[in-house]
Amino acid sequence: MAEMTSTTLAAAGTIGVGGDLTVHRLGYGAMRITGDGIWGEPPDRNAAKAVLRRAVELGVNFIDTADSYGPHVSETLIAEALHPYPEDLVIATKGGLERPGRGRWTANGRPEHLIAACEGSLRRLQLDQIPLYQFHRPDPSVPLAESIGALVLLKDQGKIRHIGVCNVTEPQLRAAQELAAIVSVQNRYNATDQASDSIVDLCEQEDLVFLPWAPMLDLADNEAVQRIAKRHDATPRQVALAWLLARSPAILPIPGTGSVSHLESNVAAAGVELSPQEVAAITRDPRADD
Repeated sequence: MAEMTSTTLAAAGTIGVGGDLTVHRLGYGAMRITGDGIWGEPPDRNAAKAVLRRAVELGVNFIDTADSYGPHVSETLIAEALHPYPEDLVIATKGGLERPGRGRWTANGRPEHLIAACEGSLRRLQLDQIPLYQFHRPDPSVPLAESIGALVLLKDQGKIRHIGVCNVTEPQLRAAQELAAIVSVQNRYNATDQASDSIVDLCEQEDLVFLPWAPMLDLADNEAVQRIAKRHDATPRQVALAWLLARSPAILPIPGTGSVSHLESNVAAAGVELSPQEVAAITRDPRADD
């Protein structure tokens, strides 16, 4: 299996966020430090905080979270574990989803909700300004202009530094860009589900950051990933992350986990160097020969 050294993360390189923030191009997604089903407290709060601290020790300086993770649990744990924050740490959070119950995710893009959600995130994270605030999902019952308008107001008030969008189509992204300076897109994207290919390419062309969620999903039947993992003596998860890093310089993977050992394995993926042919085999068709 690919091993981690003290310099492994540097192999991922860096990426600019919004033109004034620079982070390592392998971050951490803090969804899995909550309870089962992304609901409630984790089984062991100290273990969850240990994962966060270890991520920072390894050089991770981009952490992605949301007010709906828990809800509120992930943000609270981040502050408990890491505040006062390292100077180079960029915390990105999201608003726009409510959690009426376990396993339920309800869109709420009303401006008043987004403003209250952002202010709650500021309190929980113990921040004066959120470096990257992302609209978690367009709400079909609320005009996109109203939702993005609330984020513009928050930015004008100095409560958020940069605005991102999640789970958008290209037309929705273009509509948001008419209203605000959008610096990032977070859509589902992985070696098996490449439906957002065109969005990745757009982000690369326009210097936006693309944050793939579910970056290591559905790998058991991905023949190309399985075959390449054996060749590199790496895990399929590591190859999936290495492919994301190689797929486009706009991609900033944010794999999540509640385990220190899994975290270390994910970071080690930065040291897995795929050939152009291997990258093409995964990109072209998960079942293609390479």
